[in-house]
Amino acid sequence: MTGFNLQTIPLPTGVSLDVAVAGDPANPAIILLHGFPESHRTWRHQIPELAKHYFVLAPDQRGFARSSKPAEVSDYTPDKMVGDLVALADHFTIGTFTLVGHDWGGAIAWMAALQRPDRVARLIIINAPHPFIFQKTMFDDLAQREASQYIRAFRNPDLEKHIEAIGLSAFFDGSFLRHTDFDTVAGEKAAYLDEWGQPGAMTAMLNWYRASALIVPAMDETPERPAFLNAPFPPVTQPTLVIWGMGDKALLPSQLDGLDRLVPDMTLVKVDAGHFVPWEAPEAVTAAMLEWLGKH
Repeated sequence: MTGFNLQTIPLPTGVSLDVAVAGDPANPAIILLHGFPESHRTWRHQIPELAKHYFVLAPDQRGFARSSKPAEVSDYTPDKMVGDLVALADHFTIGTFTLVGHDWGGAIAWMAALQRPDRVARLIIINAPHPFIFQKTMFDDLAQREASQYIRAFRNPDLEKHIEAIGLSAFFDGSFLRHTDFDTVAGEKAAYLDEWGQPGAMTAMLNWYRASALIVPAMDETPERPAFLNAPFPPVTQPTLVIWGMGDKALLPSQLDGLDRLVPDMTLVKVDAGHFVPWEAPEAVTAAMLEWLGKH
């Protein structure tokens, strides 16, 4: 299932991104941001349907697949990806656009919506925690803190040595498949291993976690609470659709608690699926997106 052209696009931010491009450029633009450990293929079921009505861009974000992989951890702070996003829209002379994000792509989407409301007209979030709520639950929800301990492991500078020792295939089976239905991705394993096996890809993907300012305490740790959790947090002003796979084992339902106060114009659609809901329940996700977009 394709329905798109994959183009390599150099950006003034210093990276080149592979971008799935589909639909008529005269139509309203929608940009789809994948998360860890994926690529534009996250959206393989949505792109053909969205392209019937929209101009669709789905980049392989920096560090992933065959897009550029800058060397430093500091090259992967979220502001860099927001810069890539805006530069990509500029490349196609797109003014405002609908922004869709899953997982880490959703984290970038939240930030872009907050920082660039002049560009992000509508927001669709799929199993991606709001930055305020996610940090808050690291302190107030021990179940979420426990579910997020993998982030501490991903930040370990020796993790790549472990992966090299066991091999990418074993790492795929022991990490990624714990969060999804094996039958759903069994036939996709070769594509993932191809993307993960690109030179520098695994380190680059993990550097997203290493560059993040998110504090993930150990289970027996009581670090100082970040001051911003006790201050007002700016609301998201755009109309926002949140699609949530309720079987997500990494991001628990507590991520939805109080979200409506931070996102006043929010529509919530709950789906019976796990974390990788765009392809675990593609029909439900695509239908929710198209229905909401049609109303907004």
